[in-house]
Amino acid sequence: MFWTPAFAGVTTKGTFYEAVKGVPVHKREMIKARRWEDHYTRRSRDERWLARSVYKLEEIEGRIRLIRKGDYLLDLGCYPGSWAQYGLKRIGPQGELVGIDLKEPGRLFAPNFRFIKSDVFKLDLDWLVKEIRPRDVVLSDMAPKTTGIRVADTCRSMELAGRALEIAVAMLHKRGHFLCKIFEGEGFKAYRETFSSHFETVRLFRPSAVRKGSREVYLLGLSLVK
Repeated sequence: MFWTPAFAGVTTKGTFYEAVKGVPVHKREMIKARRWEDHYTRRSRDERWLARSVYKLEEIEGRIRLIRKGDYLLDLGCYPGSWAQYGLKRIGPQGELVGIDLKEPGRLFAPNFRFIKSDVFKLDLDWLVKEIRPRDVVLSDMAPKTTGIRVADTCRSMELAGRALEIAVAMLHKRGHFLCKIFEGEGFKAYRETFSSHFETVRLFRPSAVRKGSREVYLLGLSLVK
């Protein structure tokens, strides 16, 4: 069920009446943000994507062609599966996608998809390098369980992004690409400098599907330098 404000009228075009004028500005912004989130949630259901997060990847891909037919992908933190679903569509039957997470995407089935159940911090990289072939693209949409404590959440995001970078550098072939979600905050500048040292080109994105008020951004590294 989609959220609908009890106090606000809606016009035939779906916009709020002026009745919201009596609501504090910050609450009005929250209402608008929630309605926009509903837009992406509804759209993802209508288009049969597994999660609304697919539109973040789709927007980035619309700016820079990252995934190509026949590519070999690694999706870190692949649950609930929308990024893997999108990746499989882009690579076609000739490509391969390996997803890693603690929870398996239960509604994702494809002959060229393989799931590895693992905590990324406990993942044996030596084993992974031998188990699957080098990747053309590594994706990481991993995020910590947020506590509401900004410093703690940012720190956990940095740890995940650092581990994702370590895995990407190990698994990408020369000139491969890496897309990683991270929270902006203390430590971001140092992380970006380390990130940039591994790639010829680095781009920063904040897709429109990112929730209002969120500090998440995406770093894209193009052409791994080994």
